[in-house]
Amino acid sequence: MALTVDLVARAYRAIENTGPAPHMVRNTETEWNATVREILVSRPDGQDAWIFAYGSLLWNPAAEHVEERAGVVRGWHRSFCIRMRDWRGTVDQPGLMMGLDRGGQCGGMALRLAEDTVEAQLGKLVRREMPVRPSRKPFTHTPRWVQVHTVQGLIRALAFVVNRKGVNYMGGLTPDETATILATACGHGGSCAEYLYNTISQLEALGIRDRNLWRLQSLVADELTSLHP
Repeated sequence: MALTVDLVARAYRAIENTGPAPHMVRNTETEWNATVREILVSRPDGQDAWIFAYGSLLWNPAAEHVEERAGVVRGWHRSFCIRMRDWRGTVDQPGLMMGLDRGGQCGGMALRLAEDTVEAQLGKLVRREMPVRPSRKPFTHTPRWVQVHTVQGLIRALAFVVNRKGVNYMGGLTPDETATILATACGHGGSCAEYLYNTISQLEALGIRDRNLWRLQSLVADELTSLHP
């Protein structure tokens, strides 16, 4: 990897947590619980509850699980296409979060939840993945049951996918444009370069090669080298 721990450290800046961006509001316990109920109602009948991990859930899972299976989701691909104005970005210098956007395919890990803790684990997940919501337009990051192709067979797993009509959707960026944002954006939760580094390092450890991310980490490394010689 061209992107190293040393280069990632150069992207970090201490940023004060000023709260959600102006157009976002914090979710309430009532809203989080309602989202969990909606997920459970839409859950495929007679199947175990699985979560599809393709980004930060690979290296920082929000929910406890009892089994892992490598798998591929077809019709969706990883993409840094969700604008972040807090956590790993700011209002003045937004960052990018990874989402599952339409097209292509995505390799990742399916994580099975213990049946007696499904509701509690989903509660943890939605609180982390959906801490805030837009005051008007739809969510950009929404839960959906997707088909995961594994060696052991086809399963349905919950994934957070991109809604292109969402207020924070930023599709269509070139690799160079994406790399510039990832190399420079930082928020109170850390830098986007760190997010990319952690994700691709874990993918490599799992034997999952994402050619787009592999190219992207090289571009981000070049940007950081140029910005911080």
